[in-house]
Amino acid sequence: MSDPSPLFDLGTMRLPDAEATSALAQRLAPHLGPGDCLCLMGDLGAGKTHFARALIQARLTEPEDVPSPTFTLVQTYQAGGLEIWHSDLYRLSDAQEMDELGLTEAFETALCLIEWPDRFADEMPEAALWLQFAMAGEGRVVTLRSARPDPWQARLAGVVPG
Repeated sequence: MSDPSPLFDLGTMRLPDAEATSALAQRLAPHLGPGDCLCLMGDLGAGKTHFARALIQARLTEPEDVPSPTFTLVQTYQAGGLEIWHSDLYRLSDAQEMDELGLTEAFETALCLIEWPDRFADEMPEAALWLQFAMAGEGRVVTLRSARPDPWQARLAGVVPG
């Protein structure tokens, strides 16, 4: 399954190294809140989990380990009054499993970071921000898109070059 369309381009950035990926996550983190969903796409090793870890750690008030949700499917964090859900959908076989995990409800109440969202693209929130990570030499390129660009354009000003 591919990502939903149409998605409007909100910017592309070159991330020359892991530090640049972390810096992007740290710049974006303060602009996110309950009901926001980031759909993180890309091949294995493209930087999805690294980005999610950096974003979560930027929001946490106390440092804590941020493991990959590959085997647990969902990891949750409390960042002050904000609940953060980090999920990996790669091993799910049916969209109903998202409900069973509580993800559908979390889309409305928490900040959700979803790896492999393209497996169930039709189930992702319409206003989700899609981040496509791709290898580019030693670094990465990330493209940001959304089906509803209006709320994101202002929030991304200063985070993503125009």
